[in-house]
Amino acid sequence: MGITVHDVQAFKRAGQRFAMLTAYDYTTASILDKSGIPLILVGDSLGMVVLGYDNTLSVTLDDMIHHTKAVCRGVSNAMVIADMPFMSYQVCVQQGVRNAGRLIKESGAQAVKIEGGRPFLELVSRLVDIGIPVMGHLGLTPQFVNVFGGFKVQGKTSEDAQLIYEDALALEQAGAFAIVLEGIPADLAKRITEAVKIPTIGIGAGPHTDGQVLVVNDMLGFTCGRVPKFVKTYANLAQVIEDAVKAYMIEVVNGKFPDLEHTYQVRLYDADK
Repeated sequence: MGITVHDVQAFKRAGQRFAMLTAYDYTTASILDKSGIPLILVGDSLGMVVLGYDNTLSVTLDDMIHHTKAVCRGVSNAMVIADMPFMSYQVCVQQGVRNAGRLIKESGAQAVKIEGGRPFLELVSRLVDIGIPVMGHLGLTPQFVNVFGGFKVQGKTSEDAQLIYEDALALEQAGAFAIVLEGIPADLAKRITEAVKIPTIGIGAGPHTDGQVLVVNDMLGFTCGRVPKFVKTYANLAQVIEDAVKAYMIEVVNGKFPDLEHTYQVRLYDADK
């Protein structure tokens, strides 16, 4: 096996910071895995990044299974975690267990990620008991976008911050092996990270978490629309692709492509000789 939940938790005990990135397809996952990334998240962010939705709410369990299968085929070392999509676990514990089981069994992922805290503690505990590792997700949880009134920073009041803090402690107690902290003040993320023994993974949560995660398309400059404040863009692939497509079109129109180098040359023999 490659990276496991025990390795991830060992990172924290050793004080070793680590990175996680999203992936939604075989090719990207293969490149990330070869680059040495230890954790790959197949996020329901695929709804916005890949499928063109306004938010994550329209993503289905079948969508997640389809894309996670592709990612897993490209990975040999990284640990793959798959998001449980909206309304695949909220109705009852039995529904969550059934759908998490499908996601793990049919896709090949090693763990699932669940958004929310105390309302889902029984589900987290049950999944861990039957052998499905769970990564928690607190703060700006995108599946709650309609409750939050948009993608807004959470935990800005002392009351809200305390609720997120208590949810983190409860998720650890329920058996989550790690927690994503999204869109919360840095001091709150630091407080949670120091309080729990399991790793925290920040996205828009400042520098004090044990790990960091970004949407791969955002950090590669290969996305549409506005990039969040917390994203650092490490490349501009959108411009690279645009330039390459324009060069290709020009060469096709001008008859420069395909040239002899990119053409099969086959000698034809007289069948009678």
